[in-house]
Amino acid sequence: MAKKKDTTNLTELLLHCMGEADPMLSMLEWLCAQMMEAEVSNKLGAEKNEHCNDRTSSRSGYRPRRYDTRMGTMYLLVPKVRNGGYIPFFVTERKRSEAALIQVVQEAFVQGVSTRKMDKLAKSLGIEGLSRSQVSDMTKGLNEQVQFFRERSLDGEAYPVLWVDALYEKVRYGGRVVSMAIQIVCGVNAQGRREVLAVEPMLEESKDTYQQLFEGLKARGLQTPSLVVSDVHKGLIAAIRTSFVGASWQRCKVHFMRNILAHIPHRDKAEFAGQLKEIWLAPSAEGAKERAASLSEKYADKYPKAIQTLEDGLEDSLSFYGFPKLDSRKIASTNMLERLNEEIRRRTRVVGIFPNPASYLRLVTTFLMEYAEDWSVSRAYLSEESIRTLLPKAA
Repeated sequence: MAKKKDTTNLTELLLHCMGEADPMLSMLEWLCAQMMEAEVSNKLGAEKNEHCNDRTSSRSGYRPRRYDTRMGTMYLLVPKVRNGGYIPFFVTERKRSEAALIQVVQEAFVQGVSTRKMDKLAKSLGIEGLSRSQVSDMTKGLNEQVQFFRERSLDGEAYPVLWVDALYEKVRYGGRVVSMAIQIVCGVNAQGRREVLAVEPMLEESKDTYQQLFEGLKARGLQTPSLVVSDVHKGLIAAIRTSFVGASWQRCKVHFMRNILAHIPHRDKAEFAGQLKEIWLAPSAEGAKERAASLSEKYADKYPKAIQTLEDGLEDSLSFYGFPKLDSRKIASTNMLERLNEEIRRRTRVVGIFPNPASYLRLVTTFLMEYAEDWSVSRAYLSEESIRTLLPKAA
């Protein structure tokens, strides 16, 4: 009899959902509501309206919550619990970055940020109305997840190409506000898919700090890559050559062009930049050098500093020609990391000044964890066939 009743309820549900503007979204909303009710009942040790001496707390109505999914936006009625609070598991599991943002707010409060500023920050993050217990629920275990991600083993996986770049934010440190860097290292695995390999804070950029970064990667099992792509920094270059003996270094052509164009008057930038870009569009390294020589001859007298910068760094910006099977658009610059950093900045901009280095590192890492998940199921960044040419023959 119960089975027949369940079947009838399911039929009524399907008929109801089919009459909605978006049947699939309506069914998902119903499913989320059922899961929340079951989870709260399990948390309290009693069903809704059930009297039980062993229950741990009681219900206290509902609160509306917007929930964005790939099917669309839903507005759920989340059950409220008097003691301990309640956050649906499908929110905590899928919203690590939201939890990190909340913890930034929590730490800012502890550091003594004004109530008015705190309210403004919380609202800009879309988290108004959360209790301290709910904040605690969402942040529980976050540090462990971040630490595991940053320290996970890399044994058994080859990463032939690495990209290295830094993200800067204002952070309170030692009683003052400083600009702190977080170094991000990404690589492509043997299948050509991107992975975030390192997320490390740096108070200063030097050979020692960069070498610590790379030696840490090697300690986790990273093998020497074939190519490392980065901006120019003497300490960084020295660390690459020391830690990754035999690897090629590609100077990011985009940063290099900016360095050159810094010596060109604004009125002539567009014209000069158009000719400058043609260097790295040449079909071969020899062709690129010929175009560079032609440009130098044409502008040596007019823009001597720009031409000197071009000549001094040209060779390092042409390393990608040594890997003809790889997509030159993706290995000639750090544009992939630049776009990633810009997306992170868009999401961290609401924080302004981070209360401490730990909150900064935690927030950036949780964002990167979400990107890493997306990359793991997306199309390969570099073709597996091209990556195979860089792997050891035995592989």
